[in-house]
Amino acid sequence: MAWQNILRLARSVGASDVHFSTGEPPWLRVDGKMQRLDALTTASPSQSFQPLQTADLASLLTTLLSASTTCLSSLPPHSDAVTHNNLDFATALPEVGRLRVNAFAQARGPALALRLISEATPTLDKLEAPSCVASWGEHMHGLILITGPTGSGKSTLLAALLHHINQHRQGHVLTLEDPIEFVHTSHQCLIQQREIGRDTPDFESGLRAGLREDPDVILVGEMRDTATIRLALTAAETGHLVLSTLHTASAPQAIDRLVDAFPAGEKEGVRALFSESLIAVLAQTLCPHLSGLGRVAAHEIMVATPAVRHLIREGKGNQLYSQLQTGQAVGMQTLDQSLFRLFECEKISRQTLQHLSKYPQNLNLVDNPPSSL
Repeated sequence: MAWQNILRLARSVGASDVHFSTGEPPWLRVDGKMQRLDALTTASPSQSFQPLQTADLASLLTTLLSASTTCLSSLPPHSDAVTHNNLDFATALPEVGRLRVNAFAQARGPALALRLISEATPTLDKLEAPSCVASWGEHMHGLILITGPTGSGKSTLLAALLHHINQHRQGHVLTLEDPIEFVHTSHQCLIQQREIGRDTPDFESGLRAGLREDPDVILVGEMRDTATIRLALTAAETGHLVLSTLHTASAPQAIDRLVDAFPAGEKEGVRALFSESLIAVLAQTLCPHLSGLGRVAAHEIMVATPAVRHLIREGKGNQLYSQLQTGQAVGMQTLDQSLFRLFECEKISRQTLQHLSKYPQNLNLVDNPPSSL
């Protein structure tokens, strides 16, 4: 089967990723689980998928690169592609759609991990995002963080929030992404998307230049280093709405992760900046749906109320969780509260609820949970 057909099949079964690896048949990730492509098809033994060879993957990579705006010869000398046998880019192919591609070397030879990106721009309603998320986009300045593990839908939720802003505000939106996944069309806002490695060397350079490009909203694909975090805080403090992602499992943990990126002598001042600039943190986790088909998102939400700002400023991150438990009036919730609501709505199983809960001892009696759950 041609690789184009494999990618079309992957879309038809709802796969999020396709893996081509030397010495292996193709693998798909469906509903968060890795499966051999053979297991998803009705091919006869004579039509089974043969292990891929180095030449197959080299040809595929050449085709994907030729369809993208990324060029190996144009990459800076310090790029991952040159120094670590690793290349990350996005591309779009007819009848296949848009893909995020990571090509890398491994023990048996080259390998490709392809993320299938939806052609349709996601919306907050379609993602069933908490109602408070839309209101965050109305802020004129401040910092909004979307966190979660890899593959938890952070970029998709961020794209949906950006789409909402594009539909309901008039302004200039500048994005810095590595690579660009969802392509946005200007509606109420002028949207300009810059790709790291192609349009700007790195997040720091792009963000530094962005402060002089008259943006109202700045999307920073990921808070990767101290310089980027510092500039993002400066932008949020000086009248820009900054949206970004971070790899943390909980909302309170995001603050600790960002503050810990700075030297000890700067942490007190950085906490003060965060306390003033922060709008909200949302930590997302994807759970298998009770039906066995698809996944559903659980959200932990921390909104920057005066009490939350005070705890951040004083470095009392260990007390933030109690604010999440009692702040439902302003949209806050813990992961356990979100999971239990999904369980009540028959969207996740009891086993999923107990497996993902941060405090499973509180869920022993899930049919009659305590009010502080």
